[in-house]
Amino acid sequence: MNGHIRIRGARTHNLANIDVDIPRNQLVVITGVSGSGKSSLAFDTLLAEGQRQYIDSLSVYTRQFFDQLERPDVDSIEGLQPAVAVDQSVGSHNARSTVGTVTEVYDHLRVLFSRAGTLACAECGTVIEQQSPAEIEESIGAMPMDARVMIVAPLVRGRKGKHSEVLDSARKAGFARVRIDGVTYPIDEVPELGARKIHDISAVVDRIVIREGIENRLAESVRLALKHGDGVLEIVYQIRENGEKSDVWKERVFSTHFACHRCGTSVAEVEPRTFSFNSPYGACAECGGLGVNEGFDPEMVLPDLTMSLSGGAIAPWRGDSKTRQQKHRKLLEAFDWDQPLESWSEEKRQKLLTGDGKKFHGLLLELEIEWAGTKSDKRRAHLSEFRGEVVCADCNGSRLGPAARTSRVGGLAIEELTSLTIAATRKFFETVEFDVERQPIATPLVREIQHRLKFLEKAGVGYLTLARRADTLSGGELQRVRLASAIGSGLVGVMYLLDEPSIGLHPRDNGRLIETLRELQQQGNSVIVVEHEEAFMREADYLVDCGPGAGRAGGHIVATGTPTEVAECEKSLTGRYLSNNQSTEIRTPRKALKTKRLVLEGATLHNLKDATLDIPLGLFTCVTGVSGSGKSSLVIETLARQLARQLHGAVAKPGPFRSLRGTAALDRAVLVDQSPIGRTPRSNAATYTGIFDDIRKIFAGTKLARQRGWKTGRFSFNVQGGRCEECQGQGLKKVEMNFLPDLFIECPVCHGARFNRETLRVTYRDKSIADVLALSIGEAVEFFTNFASVKRILQALVDVGLDYLPLGQPSTTLSGGEAQRIKLATELGRPTSGHTLYILDEPTTGLHPYNVEQLLSVLHQLVDAGNTVVVIEHQTSVMRSADWIIDLGPDGGSDGGQVIYTGPAAEIADCEESHTGRWLRNHL
Repeated sequence: MNGHIRIRGARTHNLANIDVDIPRNQLVVITGVSGSGKSSLAFDTLLAEGQRQYIDSLSVYTRQFFDQLERPDVDSIEGLQPAVAVDQSVGSHNARSTVGTVTEVYDHLRVLFSRAGTLACAECGTVIEQQSPAEIEESIGAMPMDARVMIVAPLVRGRKGKHSEVLDSARKAGFARVRIDGVTYPIDEVPELGARKIHDISAVVDRIVIREGIENRLAESVRLALKHGDGVLEIVYQIRENGEKSDVWKERVFSTHFACHRCGTSVAEVEPRTFSFNSPYGACAECGGLGVNEGFDPEMVLPDLTMSLSGGAIAPWRGDSKTRQQKHRKLLEAFDWDQPLESWSEEKRQKLLTGDGKKFHGLLLELEIEWAGTKSDKRRAHLSEFRGEVVCADCNGSRLGPAARTSRVGGLAIEELTSLTIAATRKFFETVEFDVERQPIATPLVREIQHRLKFLEKAGVGYLTLARRADTLSGGELQRVRLASAIGSGLVGVMYLLDEPSIGLHPRDNGRLIETLRELQQQGNSVIVVEHEEAFMREADYLVDCGPGAGRAGGHIVATGTPTEVAECEKSLTGRYLSNNQSTEIRTPRKALKTKRLVLEGATLHNLKDATLDIPLGLFTCVTGVSGSGKSSLVIETLARQLARQLHGAVAKPGPFRSLRGTAALDRAVLVDQSPIGRTPRSNAATYTGIFDDIRKIFAGTKLARQRGWKTGRFSFNVQGGRCEECQGQGLKKVEMNFLPDLFIECPVCHGARFNRETLRVTYRDKSIADVLALSIGEAVEFFTNFASVKRILQALVDVGLDYLPLGQPSTTLSGGEAQRIKLATELGRPTSGHTLYILDEPTTGLHPYNVEQLLSVLHQLVDAGNTVVVIEHQTSVMRSADWIIDLGPDGGSDGGQVIYTGPAAEIADCEESHTGRWLRNHL
């Protein structure tokens, strides 16, 4: 037990009563083919037992608020440390959550801006400082000896007029001098002021030289200046430099309240909650702290207005009567529609949208008026195509109210700072300076902020901004953000469990992530990583290889030891890849010389810089580049969405682009991404692919079902009748864990069968419908061999390497890679004309090199049938197997967004500017 986590008799899911010792306080990688039992060992056994033991350690009173967690199916686990999981769970769907809030960097920024920020007037930008009279006296008295100081009381600030009454009042109050527009005059020698000019007038209260014994005089002068200046005091001072008199006079303003001494605007005292967009005290009143509102999106409306008014219906009013069409043409007649919209200036575009204040009140306002007034459901449905999230006009997307914009750190407001990339934010805090009074407050906050930002950079997400919404992050990005938060906590003696942290990382960045994990381990923690990436396996202190196969053929420990020891194990499939005895076959690339092309030009979404995407049709294309270089923005958010609109009538808004050519050669575009196939345990591979409908028909056609008059609905766990009502057909019950992740435990009534006893009495070939759902997909192929429609889909699932997966496994337990392969198999099972474009987002997620070979074989079959396959990938085998490579970069964030290389895969190694090319050249 010393120095090891000792597991005996683990039988969770497909684990075959295994025994394994995992060294503590080391970097351990658990690997194996998909479905071999890796996650069952790491998460469903180690993590589950860690959570259960944690709850058991709480007091009896506290435990009453938690449901009793079921112990994982294991004889014993000894030496277990407190467990922290950093998994692949899908990003938060709360639009209020950002990278800054997830990492808690934003919480530190709120305190920093409220306690050490410099207030500035929102109207004129004047710095606002609040001090008590005693603090003002102390600040002036602390100036260098022999400094010459003029104490003045502001009377007029930035107002036109002769201000005779103000000067008369100053004379009656006994002041001998006044300062007007920066010049000091005796009160009886003031020149006549221009009535139409803006003036600043102050009464000179005292002129002193800083030296010993002036405390009483200074206190009286400050009191008098604050009285006549309505709580505001100015000093004009001259300091000797190197013992010599200086001719430079400087000014400084002191105030006893939060108000601008120049324009009089009052400023509420700022607190940390002032900067919270989740609090009514800080959130923008217009958008409620979301930064966006629902409305007509200019980027959705304008592209449909490129036609001349002389031809066809104007897009937003398409389908209107001729009378309304004529009305809208008349509204727009002032605009020159003979020029393409792309050539219009930004000023002209804005004039079209918001109007010129005369004849036309703006396209967006006209649409909003019609949206609010129409009673036609058909008309509203059409107009809804042009609506979406638009940046809030009040806060300009910052989410915050006006008060939050009054505080500055280093000259930046908090929304400006969070809009910088994480890398740029860290550099900002390396150079920012605070005055002597704020230094003690700012130092510990800045130290903690920099600490977390450095870890985020090391984790490979330095290109993100703190203001980036968490629900827009990929699974890999969110996992690395959480990892940085875990590292920043500084815990030691903890067992960290990570699920494929390399997802979405370019091979160039793997080293930095491994270094981060190594740092976490060297702090005194056990770091256990479920991974297939070769770089991680080679850098591990200890490898645990599960297998030898998947599902029932897996669940064993094939090999353990150092990477070298596993590489020497002949039984280990992983070992064969590590020893280079088995590698992916390199195909002869197809030629792209005479193929038709799909060309997207002028893409500018997010960080894209007028990017052009050139895809040869009928080939296998790999789009690669470092994290944050713009791959998803270009391929998924721009190309895929535009194809969905153009080919399938979808309403999703694509990113802005100039033109798209070549779509005439396509009849379908299919996006296969990693989004879940369902969000409840009732969803599974059978329901998603549609074969469950056929299976229910088979059971409804049995003799017993016909005798009882049961239809297909009886065998559905989505409606009442045949399902178990205790768990409502889920087979699992959700346990809310408050601050711990929610858990699902087996239903105590149906024991996971999902159906009630009466329904389970109906059998087909001696199996109930619950027994059928428990079959692996490989077994189901044989079971339904006489049903062609069912067998075709099941065979496609086998072809993509999912033969081990239980047919009814809940979607909530599927990895992103498994969900993506289920979607791919669903498409494979459908007839194809050979003119389909398949777009896949990192399809090798969760795949062992052996499974990657299976997937590549399927993708090449699609291309051989005449289809086009485009994958966003970094995996070496995929890049080597591609016919065509498009590489984005050169780096991430603002340093990316350019197409660095487009051409045959074999030639990218010669591209010096490409990180992908250099990596392939140096490592292959």
